[in-house]
Amino acid sequence: MIAGILFGFIPLAIWLYLLLFHNGFWLLRERDTKPVREPEAWPSVVAVVPARNEADVIQRSLSSLLAQDYPGSFHVVLVDDQSDDATGDLARALNSDRLTVLRSAPCPAGWTGKLWAMNQGSEQAASLNPEFLWFTDADITHAPDNLRRLVARAEDGGRVLVSLMARLSCKSLAEHFLIPAFVFFFDMLFPFGAVNNSHSPVAAAAGGCMLARRSSLEKAGGLAAIRHNIIDDCALGRIMKRQGPIWLGFTDRAVSMRPYEHISDIQHMVTRTAYAQLGYSPLVLAGTLLGLAMVYLAPVMTALFAWGISQTAGWLAWIIMAIMFQPILRFYRLSPLWGAALPLIALFYAAFTFQSAVQHWSGKGGMWKGRAQANDGKAGERA
Repeated sequence: MIAGILFGFIPLAIWLYLLLFHNGFWLLRERDTKPVREPEAWPSVVAVVPARNEADVIQRSLSSLLAQDYPGSFHVVLVDDQSDDATGDLARALNSDRLTVLRSAPCPAGWTGKLWAMNQGSEQAASLNPEFLWFTDADITHAPDNLRRLVARAEDGGRVLVSLMARLSCKSLAEHFLIPAFVFFFDMLFPFGAVNNSHSPVAAAAGGCMLARRSSLEKAGGLAAIRHNIIDDCALGRIMKRQGPIWLGFTDRAVSMRPYEHISDIQHMVTRTAYAQLGYSPLVLAGTLLGLAMVYLAPVMTALFAWGISQTAGWLAWIIMAIMFQPILRFYRLSPLWGAALPLIALFYAAFTFQSAVQHWSGKGGMWKGRAQANDGKAGERA
């Protein structure tokens, strides 16, 4: 009886709460499709693009930036983050007077590599005195009107940060299996509705596309204030929300070119930051794994192997989670049948989270393109 209540009704209660009271995160209502009022005068913007070994995508990414239909002053700064491929040369080959290419200095202690590159780009941008800095990843392409709409949204609401969750690649079977859930879990952890509510303490951003008001960033302490953070986008969201309203939404105007053909590719993406998200705490890790088992595995076990009202509760919880998964499946144009697989998908993410901790314990935490960057969230990059 006690086991039936524990494994049947507690997960059901959790899913009912997520369904009804967790800012409606699963509905994906925060999108950039609604028109926004354009400003009378367009502020100046500098895009800052950190890039490390991005030769395969850098020209497409930069070309989409240089093709922006933006009425105001706009410049792009590419920071070649110690690449050992042709990233810098390919960027210079675009030969645009709106593009500056920098070679990053070695990363000092106390900084993660990406934030150090972003900081150097920001310092270069300061010479142009822009009102906004547009941080975007080197593997993202942008629709020609993306910057125009970002700035309009920031100006219309007096926002200090506007960020878009770029559409990730979702073509391979591995991507079908794991990518929609990656976005679903992120939105569950940081409900976009709460992020966009100035009265809520929840703050986050998506690193592929972040437009920051420069004066507000400087008041927040600049990028130096978050220099040790592996999860740089959410850290930026936190310090910027203290300065004013922020906005985070879904989009089709920013698209990732980075394919994840195999499960191991997605596994690497998750293991790089998962343990950092848990504050490098073994206790929080244990609680997270236990929670995942209770929320995702218990409903399946009770639905298949329990009896009576406990079995009914298990089926209801499983059905609710499958229903809640549908909007993100539609966003990625996938079969609704993937909803039934969410418990199995969650187990993969649980395994990735545990592996992230193991990598940290072995001195390889935050591994990104050959560089380990995590040390209890305080130290900088290790070569």
